[in-house]
Amino acid sequence: MTSPSPFVGAVLAVLALFPLSVANAGDSTAIKLEAIRLSHDGKSFVLADSGAPFRVWGVNYDHDATGANGRLLEDYWETKWDKVQHDFRAIKALGANVVRIHLQFGKFMDGPETANPHSLEQLHRLLGLAEETGLYLDLTGLGCYHKADTPAWYDALDETARWNAQAHFWSALARTCRDSKAVFCFDLMNEPIIDGKSDDGWLAGDLRGYSYVQRLTLTQGKRTAVEVAKAWVDRLTASIRKEDPDRLMTVGAIPWALVWPNARPIFYSPDVGGALDFVSIHVYPKKGEIDKALAAIRVYEIGKPVLIEETYPLESGMEDMDDFLKRSKPLTEGYVSFYWGTISPEFTAAADHPEAAAFVGRWLEYFREHADFMKQP
Repeated sequence: MTSPSPFVGAVLAVLALFPLSVANAGDSTAIKLEAIRLSHDGKSFVLADSGAPFRVWGVNYDHDATGANGRLLEDYWETKWDKVQHDFRAIKALGANVVRIHLQFGKFMDGPETANPHSLEQLHRLLGLAEETGLYLDLTGLGCYHKADTPAWYDALDETARWNAQAHFWSALARTCRDSKAVFCFDLMNEPIIDGKSDDGWLAGDLRGYSYVQRLTLTQGKRTAVEVAKAWVDRLTASIRKEDPDRLMTVGAIPWALVWPNARPIFYSPDVGGALDFVSIHVYPKKGEIDKALAAIRVYEIGKPVLIEETYPLESGMEDMDDFLKRSKPLTEGYVSFYWGTISPEFTAAADHPEAAAFVGRWLEYFREHADFMKQP
């Protein structure tokens, strides 16, 4: 994402601060889930037992509303488990069917080859909640979103040892999840990059205190970006397949075609994408540039399902966002937006940025109203 405008910055601030209170979320009864697989032609998602089509209409759920920027899920999912339960039921009430969870490497790995059993047990608990509420999980791994929480030993590893540690992370998660039908997919990493830079370390960029982007190498040498990406994807997908051979896998990628129209995909190039089951890209359309966003999506038409794994009307406004969703629907198999709670009228009136607060509320209402349409094939 580029530097936000003042209004976008206010919306981001509101997203981080509004209270997690949802009226009429209700209680859920256990729902029998079917595993999600690829269709016979590999171009869409289906439910494994019935063969019914499955379209994604989901939310990213990664932190709460405590403090200026919020706490990451692993920082509160033990002490505030009742809130996590409440939020999952609220997400279900909004009409979502997928929740994207961002798991932090430092919380799940005690050493290069040693997973944290307590974190794995908490993940197992989350699987149970997903099954209870009838929500599928997009489990995105290897997060180092709070730079200060990244283990020093992890940053000190060279490329080979770092990739091996990442493979151990995924092996542990795959073993934990292999018997659950609530896992929609494993996303290997959020927005990995290969930029040839070495002096800046493994993490790139900062957005309101979060480091969402990671480098795959600090020593690219004479290798092309495609060669690096293929070696990394093959290494991690192989570690997952040994434990959980049928799980869908993807990589949440920045669609550089939004910035440079002629940019070609790296992770979804023919040499790299073979081990990945579907395309995941993050698209934030801009006002007046919906055609540009649609063109960027078409770059990723490689005969596999395309999921817009992150989207939000930050810089588009509601009207253009509605246009984007309706016109891009034939090009995609679904969308994942964001959720940290519902704006109450009382909060909106008292907010430091009432206009931004009202905007967030309107978006969540739009999300609920359009859920049935967006989940239809």
